[in-house]
Amino acid sequence: MTPILNPLKGTVVLLATGAALSLSSCAVQTAAKRDNLNVMEVSVPLQKMALYKEGQLVKTYLVSTSKFGLGDEKGSYRTPTGKMEVAEKIGSGKPAGAVFKSRQWTGEVIKPNTPGRDPIVSRILWLNGLEPENKNAYARCIYIHGTAAERDIGKAASYGCVRMKSKDVIDLYERVGEGSKVFIVRKGLWRDAEKEREAAAPIEVIPPVEPLALAAPLSPVDPPAVKPVWNELSIFKSGADVLREGGFDTSYLDVKPSTPSVSVAPVQLAP
Repeated sequence: MTPILNPLKGTVVLLATGAALSLSSCAVQTAAKRDNLNVMEVSVPLQKMALYKEGQLVKTYLVSTSKFGLGDEKGSYRTPTGKMEVAEKIGSGKPAGAVFKSRQWTGEVIKPNTPGRDPIVSRILWLNGLEPENKNAYARCIYIHGTAAERDIGKAASYGCVRMKSKDVIDLYERVGEGSKVFIVRKGLWRDAEKEREAAAPIEVIPPVEPLALAAPLSPVDPPAVKPVWNELSIFKSGADVLREGGFDTSYLDVKPSTPSVSVAPVQLAP
C-alpha cells in the first residue's frame, strides 16, 4: 500500500471507505431480510385469510375487514384491495393484548372483548400498496393487527384495517417477514377454488388389465349326416320307392328270411 503524506486526508479517505462498506453491508442485509416466500390472501366475501409459503397452503385465519366496504380514498375508512406488502412489523415480544397507540405500546394490556374497548392490540403489520388501487394504504395506516373486539372477527366490522384475534396475529407475525406480499380480493380463496376444480374433474374409469375376449361367432350348424341310400333323390324316399312308383318290380330288392333246404328222396315209380 502506498503511504499517504497527509494523515488527515488519509484518515478521511479511510473513514469514508469504511462508511461506504458499512452502508453497503446494511443494504445487503436489509435486502436479504425481505420475505419472498410467504404470501397472504384475504378474501373479503369469506372474511378469511390464507397464508401460503412457496405456493403451499400453511394456515387459514378468520379476519374482519371494513364495515364501510372496499376502497382506498383517504378518510373513507374502507379496506383497500389488490396487491400490497408488509412494510413494517411492530410489537415483537409484547404480550398478547398489549395496547398500541400511534404504533407505540402504551404499557396497557387488556383481555379479549373487554367492554367498551376497541384498541389495536398485540401486533401490527403495516401495509404498503403496490398498485394504483391501493396507493394510499401506507399513508392511511392500513394494518393487519390484533383487536380486542374478537367477537366481531369473521364479519366486516373494522375501520379499514384487517383485524385478527390476538393469538392469530401473533402466530402470523412470527411466520412472515417484511416484504411478504398481501392480496386482498373480492372473491374466495385461491386454494378453495383449486379444490373445487379438482373435485369437479371427471373420474376416469380404469379399464380391466385384460379385457374379456368376445366369443367368436359359431359357424352355421351343418345338418346331421344321413346314411346314403342308393339312387336317393330325397331324404324321404329311397331308390326302391322311386322304382315302385315308376311301375317296376322291386321284389328282388326285398330281403327275405332264408329257409333251410329239405332234401327229398327221389320217388321211384313201380315198373
